Amino acid sequence: MRNVAAARHPAARPETPSARRSSSSTGTSRWRKALRRHWQLYLLVIIPLLYFLIFKYVPMANNVIAFKNYSVVKGIWGSPWVGTRHFEAFFRNPVFWTLIKNTLILSGYAVLASFPLPIMLAVMLNEVRTRWFRRTVQLVTYAPYFISTVVVVSMIILILAPRLGLVSRAFGFFGVEAPELLGDPTYFRHVYVWSDVWQTTGYAAVIYLAALSAVDPALYEAAKVDGASRLRRIWHVDIPGILPTAMIILILSVGNIMAVGFEKVFLLQNPINLMNSEVIATYVYKTGLLNADFGIATAVGLLNSVVNLVLLLAVNVAARRLSGSGLW
Repeated sequence: MRNVAAARHPAARPETPSARRSSSSTGTSRWRKALRRHWQLYLLVIIPLLYFLIFKYVPMANNVIAFKNYSVVKGIWGSPWVGTRHFEAFFRNPVFWTLIKNTLILSGYAVLASFPLPIMLAVMLNEVRTRWFRRTVQLVTYAPYFISTVVVVSMIILILAPRLGLVSRAFGFFGVEAPELLGDPTYFRHVYVWSDVWQTTGYAAVIYLAALSAVDPALYEAAKVDGASRLRRIWHVDIPGILPTAMIILILSVGNIMAVGFEKVFLLQNPINLMNSEVIATYVYKTGLLNADFGIATAVGLLNSVVNLVLLLAVNVAARRLSGSGLW
């Protein structure tokens, strides 16, 4: 009976070694044909792969400094092992909780402020039918993204300067004393986040506009036939159309919540607002490069990367369960 069943169902027969060799040879021949036919594309792919391999993956091996008493004379692999001593020293450091709090608050504030605004801008631009006005708004909101961080910080300092700044002169015109926006620590997070929103909202809106352009026009026609208003069409057609893209951007933003942009924070720092502006990135820079304590700096950076990875995985799982879309 077993032989009869195997004869009737050839797919159920065990795969022989010769069949496995033939299938592997077939796969190899297909790969060779694809390589000969599209060798230009494979050659183009090699360049970014080498970039990530040389500048991203190979330097990961140097994270071993976090577990060693690094000596420039002995080198990375010749330095003695100290285990988790650097991590323990960081956890016992009095500034540990201050760094964690400042990093989480600043990053969380930035995500909450910068996530919905590009969606709103993209939806509004998608509803505009006057072409010149739409292009003008896109240009005005997109241009700040190309301004370097140093120039942006210089503009912020000039505008918010205590006595000669534009804001101070505007308050003085009405006979009101201007607040110390650069000196008061409570204003640092607002200055950082909203200047970042001004700089990146237009660029992020382009991604959502591209997602909106892929929405099937038949959905809009069906909504109009059903008598849906413009707000109803936005809520039931536009928002579901860009929801997968929005979820991916949100996952990436939350996954990098511990990686606050170093340049702007460091350039806006001063001794007065240090209690709210000192984050993990600036601490690593000062500890590793200025104080030459490479072991603790590497340990803090490695811990930060691990936390970001855990957050990325957790948010991705949550997003797939709630909305059905994620990075993978």
